Amino acid sequence: MTNRRLILEDGTVFNGEGFGSDASITGEVVFNTGMTGYQEVISDPSYCGQIVTMTYPLVGNYGINRDDFETVTPFIHGFIVKEFCDHPSNFRSDETLHDYLKANNIPGISGIDTRKLTKIIRRHGTMKAIITDSDNTADELVAKVKTLPYQTNQVKQTSTIKPYVVPGRGMRIILVDFGMKHGILRELTKRDCHITVVPYNYGAENILRLKPEGIMLTNGPGDPKDVPESIEMIKTVVEQVPLFGICLGHQLLALACGADTEKMKFGHRGANHPVKDLEKNKTYMTSQNHSYAVTHESLKQTDLELTQIALNDNTVEGIRHNVFPAFSVQYHPESSPGPEDTNQLFDTFLQLINNAKAKSEEESYA
Repeated sequence: MTNRRLILEDGTVFNGEGFGSDASITGEVVFNTGMTGYQEVISDPSYCGQIVTMTYPLVGNYGINRDDFETVTPFIHGFIVKEFCDHPSNFRSDETLHDYLKANNIPGISGIDTRKLTKIIRRHGTMKAIITDSDNTADELVAKVKTLPYQTNQVKQTSTIKPYVVPGRGMRIILVDFGMKHGILRELTKRDCHITVVPYNYGAENILRLKPEGIMLTNGPGDPKDVPESIEMIKTVVEQVPLFGICLGHQLLALACGADTEKMKFGHRGANHPVKDLEKNKTYMTSQNHSYAVTHESLKQTDLELTQIALNDNTVEGIRHNVFPAFSVQYHPESSPGPEDTNQLFDTFLQLINNAKAKSEEESYA
């Protein structure tokens, strides 16, 4: 392995060993607290433009396999681990983490104190950084990193370009792709839904022309305010079709209904975040990956009702519309490898559609 450095914009330097690609990259440094699921993390489009630190110390021990990808093309910029395992021991492994990252031009760095790095991010907040093999001085590289703007409009990079169909015999669902995890498709196809995946900028008129019985707003990267065209689309369709939003889709629903969002200090990322359902008085373990959150105060002037909160910091995790059949959650009920505490929300969505259809039929007979 080659010597490699991670340099933060505050001047902190970590010296480690390189794996994966030997490219020099910059990005926003974040951390993920999951003990497993590094392949799903790397292939999650919501990490577009970010350098991800895994807080669990050993990574790579079960390799990479074809079944656990969340998207075909990874958008992550870099990968940071304490200890990298280049000899996976798992019958499902098709290749090593090193080979996968190298093939996708993603640099990794190992052998650094990820606990220290995580504490820095928690104290300072997410910040820009560079992973490099360059011989340039740390001061030169810090100056370079500071001048780099944060990425914007990542949804345009991660969304599908053209609509496509995943056929089924069940309900007709439109999936608006902002950077979709394949886990959402898996959950809907399990329920035999007929799915049409459309780009983030597919207009309301085009969506309604497809006569959907339900609309899902997927996860995706970045600031929800970067896609105003999607917000305008949601303002129209929420009044006509049952709707379910996940992660970025949750934030976009809130914005479309008059609420507001804000950037968090260091975000939520991991597979072990407790969320309380205020209606059922239950707590779920959830998978999360987001830098922005819906603000509590902004919900008061809307028709949205707070349904779930994060127990770690009391942030908004679930909302429901009091007039139209629409709800959303900040976390990932489709999460893979887990936890699966909230998979039933897909059934809740389909039941919401059935209820709306029954209500419509009653009104037509009245």
